[in-house]
Amino acid sequence: MKTIENFIAIIILFTVFAFSPNVENRKIVADKKSSTVTYAMSHPAHDWEGICKDVNAVIVYDDISKNIGQVAVSLKVDAFDSGNANRDSHAIEVLEGLKYPKITFTSNRIKADNNTLTADGNLTFHGVTKPITINVNRTNSDKQIVLDGKFDILLSQFQIERPSLFGVKTKDEVKLSFKVVFPL
Repeated sequence: MKTIENFIAIIILFTVFAFSPNVENRKIVADKKSSTVTYAMSHPAHDWEGICKDVNAVIVYDDISKNIGQVAVSLKVDAFDSGNANRDSHAIEVLEGLKYPKITFTSNRIKADNNTLTADGNLTFHGVTKPITINVNRTNSDKQIVLDGKFDILLSQFQIERPSLFGVKTKDEVKLSFKVVFPL
């Protein structure tokens, strides 16, 4: 009888541990005071940048392996500041910021090679979702993880009409860079 009770106890323990959520994985929210996303655009008359300091991002972090399993980022279109209120309000108009208020990225797969990550995922911008691969540099300390990198998109890929100045349109390319800090 004792053997059957021990067997049942082992099966119960196995079931609890085998199907329990992975307790070493945790979600870490980015530090908004230290995180930024910047865009750069070009027009024949001038170049400019806009910065977003309202970065909403989260990673799924494995405390044992120290790997990042997933990342999600959300930015508000109206949170970008180029230093020119007229340009920013025109950008919100062109990007249809009331209809499509957010830009998001969610990873499907993250591959690590030392301190370089390759994040495959989906970028949603102006209501259009496209697969994208982003190369990310990872810097670690005891207190934080910093993820930074650069990538380019084309406005036409996201069905956005290029803004114009004096009847001349901007370049189609938008250069994006980011630095997102996650406290440990």
